[in-house]
Amino acid sequence: MSYEVKFPTERLMKEFKINLSEVQPRKLQENINERIKQLAENPKPEGKSFKVLNPSLEVYHYVAHYRLRVGDYRILYDIDEQHKTVWIFALRRRSEKTYR
Repeated sequence: MSYEVKFPTERLMKEFKINLSEVQPRKLQENINERIKQLAENPKPEGKSFKVLNPSLEVYHYVAHYRLRVGDYRILYDIDEQHKTVWIFALRRRSEKTYR
């Protein structure tokens, strides 16, 4: 039961990649990439790093219902169960502005 992991637009994909390239150390970048790959097999992983956002968070004109914590970074995403797709919206460093 594998999911496809995608970005809703090319613009969001480019922004995500730019943000990822700025993450230091390099090992953390690799961890973030690995966690995204794991979302294809299990979009709702067990543990403290996964959270259902309540309330949901608007990212541009998309709505993120989930977040995955990797170090000081958060991957904001949603799951389309019908089409077996995980939609990645943003990578944000944890701060006061992360959930606004």
